[in-house]
Amino acid sequence: MKQEEKKAFILLKSLIFHYHGLDEDEEKILNASADALDAHKELEWANAFIAEDFISAFERCRQYLKKEIGSLPKETKTKYLFEVWEDNQKKGYLTEMEANAMLNLAKDWDLHEELMTKVREE
Repeated sequence: MKQEEKKAFILLKSLIFHYHGLDEDEEKILNASADALDAHKELEWANAFIAEDFISAFERCRQYLKKEIGSLPKETKTKYLFEVWEDNQKKGYLTEMEANAMLNLAKDWDLHEELMTKVREE
C-alpha cells in the first residue's frame, strides 16, 4: 500500500471511530491497525486532521477520501470500507451514526450495493 493510500485508509478508520467520540476500545483498534500497517505517523496526521475542526471533519474527510480513495478500483474501496465495518463489530457495537457515515461514503464511491452485499454475507 502506497503512503498516500495508507494515509487515506487510516483517516477513514479514524473518522468513523471519532464519529461519536473516540473511546478506549476504538483507540486500541486504531493503534492495532497502525501497528499492522506501520502507520503511526499517518494515524497522528489523521487524528490531527479531524481535531482541526471537529464540526466540519466529516465533510473535509469526505472530500479528501473522495480524491484519494475514490479513484481506486471498486474492489479495493469495498475492502477498505468493509474492514472499517468489521472493526466496528470488534468493539461490540455499531452506532447508527457510524453506519450512516459508512453508507454515505459508499454512495460517494459508487459502491453502496457492494458494501450492503458484504454486510449481509457477514
